[in-house]
Amino acid sequence: MAETGQNSQATAANAAQPRFSRPPRAAYATDPALARGRLYVEQDSLTRTPYERDRDRIVHASAFRRLKGKTQVFVAHEGDHYRTRLTHSLEVAQIARVAARRLGLDDDLAEALALAHDLGHPPFGHTGEDMLDACMAPYGGFDHNAQTLRVLTKLERSYPKFDGLNLTWETLEGVVKHNGPLIRHGQRLEDLPVAIQEYVATHDLELESWPGPEAQIAAHADDVAYNNHDIDDGVRAGLFTYAELRAETPMVERVAATVDRDYPGLEPGLHVAETVRRLIGVWVNDLVTETQRRVAEVKPTSAEDVRAAGKPLIGFSDEMNNDQAVLRRFLMEKMYRHWKVNRSRSRAKRILKQLFELLLAEPELLPPAWQIGGDGAGGQRTARRVCDYIAGMTDDYAIEEHRRLFLLERG
Repeated sequence: MAETGQNSQATAANAAQPRFSRPPRAAYATDPALARGRLYVEQDSLTRTPYERDRDRIVHASAFRRLKGKTQVFVAHEGDHYRTRLTHSLEVAQIARVAARRLGLDDDLAEALALAHDLGHPPFGHTGEDMLDACMAPYGGFDHNAQTLRVLTKLERSYPKFDGLNLTWETLEGVVKHNGPLIRHGQRLEDLPVAIQEYVATHDLELESWPGPEAQIAAHADDVAYNNHDIDDGVRAGLFTYAELRAETPMVERVAATVDRDYPGLEPGLHVAETVRRLIGVWVNDLVTETQRRVAEVKPTSAEDVRAAGKPLIGFSDEMNNDQAVLRRFLMEKMYRHWKVNRSRSRAKRILKQLFELLLAEPELLPPAWQIGGDGAGGQRTARRVCDYIAGMTDDYAIEEHRRLFLLERG
């Protein structure tokens, strides 16, 4: 069928536009052909790289599925449109893939790390983590990063030959060290969460060095995702207005002004969506540009050079870090400390504290599968088992379990 004149013009215009071409692999990218392997030796896949295989194992894990019922600011039942840990992880993965690809890094490894980074979070976001840490203070504490390692290496049980997912060294290293070295400035191995101490005794993750480039990308993609989806969710929830946000955060105002220019009179919902979309692009472009500047200075020729650089190679510019700090202060005041959020957090604290205390005192109330095993000895062993059980809950499951155990009218 012949094209109409209008379609023909559109086709010609599109053809004139520059096409994206994938950058060549960077010299400092992690090379899947040189992967350090897995704790338990397995035959390589004929169809997937080691990092593609890691990504797929993470996606099929039960802990990954449960992220759909875990939230960061809101409780899961408060609205269908707010981000959950699952949708957040997918957004982080998308951003990490884009940034990694533009820099010539291994985007499969970056994606795997992004998808895994929140697996250890308990119900009710950071409030849940703080409460579990307080409950576990006499028994070694609770840390979501260490819990992610427990999930990936012990608590997921889908394979007959080993516990956990048996991921590659690079993926486990990136998960544990995504925010930087764990042993530095006088810190000792003994100061770290017990789960990390125990694991590295048999599988050294080189905690003194910086992580590889893809792990650094995933960590910054996390920042980009939560900064921007908290804007969207905060406005949607009525915790602050779009006008307040624009008035108090210069970066948002600069980007929103370009939407005003391009789409005069745009309806408010679409205006927010377009601004957030552009903000993500601004953040990613800054990350790529600043990283290219640092790479030109350091001139790394391998992923090992990145680990040995003594400082992060991937990062935002100083200007972007300043803009980000302003936005985070705004969100802290207007969103994270909002009285409605405070009420939700207060309820979450009581639920988790009461669940922990009851199950620790009466572990026979745990489901049968959770009455065996565990780490440590005596009371510490029971406490860790209770903690693992609670940390794996979704928001709604924790609420319902609390009802079952504390409300007389529920069976």
